[in-house]
Amino acid sequence: MTQEAATSDTQNQAHGDEHSQNKNLLGPLLCWAVVFADIGTSVYYVPGILYGTVGPAAGFFVFLTMSVFVLLTLKYAEVTYRFPQGGGVVTVAAQAINHWVGALGGMFILVDYFLTAAISCLSGIFYLSVVAPAIGPPFALWITVGVLILLGILNWVGISESAKVSLVGAVIAFLSDIAILVTVFTHISLPAFFALIPDMFSNHTLTPISILIGFAGSFLAFSGLESISQLSPVMKTPRKKVAGMALLLVVLTIGLTSPLLTMLSTLLQPQEAADPLKNSQLISLLAGHWGNIILQTEVAISASALLVFASNTAIIGSYHVFMALSRMEFFPAFVLQRNKLRGTPHYSIALATFVPIAVLILVKGDIIILGDMYAFGLLGAFTLTCLGLDLVRYRERRAIRAKRYQPAGAQPGNGHEPLPAGNQLETEADSSSTREQDGFNRDALAGISRTEGAPTTTPSNQVNQPKISLWSTIDFYLGILTTVLVMIAWSTNLVAKPLATVFGGTVASAGMLVAYLNYMGHKRRGRIPVMITGVEGRLPGSVLAVLTGSNGHNDAVIRTAINNAEGHPVVFLYVNDKKPQTSRAPSIFEVVDPYLDDMQAKEYFSKAESLAQRAKIPRRYIYRQNAPGVVSRVWQAVHPRDIVVAANIAPEFEDVNPDRIRYELTPSGKVAHMLKQW
Repeated sequence: MTQEAATSDTQNQAHGDEHSQNKNLLGPLLCWAVVFADIGTSVYYVPGILYGTVGPAAGFFVFLTMSVFVLLTLKYAEVTYRFPQGGGVVTVAAQAINHWVGALGGMFILVDYFLTAAISCLSGIFYLSVVAPAIGPPFALWITVGVLILLGILNWVGISESAKVSLVGAVIAFLSDIAILVTVFTHISLPAFFALIPDMFSNHTLTPISILIGFAGSFLAFSGLESISQLSPVMKTPRKKVAGMALLLVVLTIGLTSPLLTMLSTLLQPQEAADPLKNSQLISLLAGHWGNIILQTEVAISASALLVFASNTAIIGSYHVFMALSRMEFFPAFVLQRNKLRGTPHYSIALATFVPIAVLILVKGDIIILGDMYAFGLLGAFTLTCLGLDLVRYRERRAIRAKRYQPAGAQPGNGHEPLPAGNQLETEADSSSTREQDGFNRDALAGISRTEGAPTTTPSNQVNQPKISLWSTIDFYLGILTTVLVMIAWSTNLVAKPLATVFGGTVASAGMLVAYLNYMGHKRRGRIPVMITGVEGRLPGSVLAVLTGSNGHNDAVIRTAINNAEGHPVVFLYVNDKKPQTSRAPSIFEVVDPYLDDMQAKEYFSKAESLAQRAKIPRRYIYRQNAPGVVSRVWQAVHPRDIVVAANIAPEFEDVNPDRIRYELTPSGKVAHMLKQW
């Protein structure tokens, strides 16, 4: 076979693999299905739980919180395309704030997943008992434990979640909800429905305290929104469009069903809502009371199946979070071990399965207690995600305002935009989504350009100056408002639901203790775990240290950069120059971040962190896959005064135009200083 033919075969195989993977990616409808299959299950148990807290006003508070839910969807849509590697709150908090806050976000989402698995599975058994009363109390608890063990075994075997199965379940659930609403409204007139509204407040006086408690408690009706940010790696591009359309469908379907069903199921069935044995079956009982036994049975069976499916989703989500935290070196490495028989992460699956079982046994299957415990992790994760995104947006706006000059003749959109706040995946298929890979609004900051020779600076009003649009300003302040409202809800629950605070605080503290001990263990062995930090704009006077996997002189580059920092920041850029291997398509909720699996990059960043800590200099860490102009893009974004590279690879960076190049011979090898006066 000729070389040309071999190359052609290789390219065809690569294109075939890419096409095969793209076929497995999720469009708006499948993304909606996965999210709705999670959020949509909340309506089956939330009305009864809320009724125990706020009485007949349960529907009112779900309506009230719906407005904040809409604002939250805007932020989560942005998280999805800014952080395409997935991970949700873990990635957002780690890259926007710091790695310890990312670990804390991981603990919060684990608390959320543990309780989701427990409460969803238990509710599923309660709904099934509508059809088969023999499996109700007192056997429901132990049947739930058995189902969770079975789900754990299925995950160990490797039967993974399918978005297409989610689509079937979500469509059935949505149509069932609509059938119930249509049935009810064929029996009561609109005047009769509006006459129910005063009943929500007949025995419930609204005070500022009661409004806060009801508002905070009703967030439970919208648990599951965080799953959209976990779908980024398996989402079709452009992610911004796909996530926006998917969440629009979520808002429409949830807004049409959840508030109305909560209101009707509690106001039309006050006795059942107050009954501890029936308040977990309200939606099915509502269908039977206003419809017939066929509708009641269908709702009971479909609700049971979807709730168990949601429990399995929570198990999958939690063991992927365990693995992500282990890859980030917060949890011990054994969490990542896979069994030889099935190739599945058995330790992670075991933890994700048996913690919910322990919680269920601890509370003796009391679904009201489980509902009260839910608030800590859910709202904690919402808070950190919102806060992290606000910080990214703020830094982006600050970078735009600080940009007063740029090279003459710069043209927007030429690929030399400022560096993103987070790590990026350079695997997008179409150019329309390239800007969203970086986790940064590159359009807004376009205009930093490379010119031939030493560029001159001209006033920014002579070039295409990036501007902050009116909509981005409105969006920014709406985001801050959303963060404040979520923080108020979380703070309220910390006080109003002490059991949730104790349980969530205990689990999160235990997880953080494990993370700290694991971190200190690495440090004692001479290795400091480092997370990607990124930069948001120019760092005048900084030093850019370029590290690669094959130059052989990274130690010299690290030491030289730190020794020449003179108190200014050092940006350590690791360029993975190995050929990317054809990889399998990522699974749902998997965190796909090449850096977390690049042990060589981690080792060099660890050495850099150890030396930088001793020198007490500010530092940033960036990881990039090798691509034409990758160093130049970072150089244009950071504006360092010195690029330190191994001398043997300096000619590779001809597109960087320094004022002069100086070579230095160090004990660890020869390095080049590419100096620039901006």
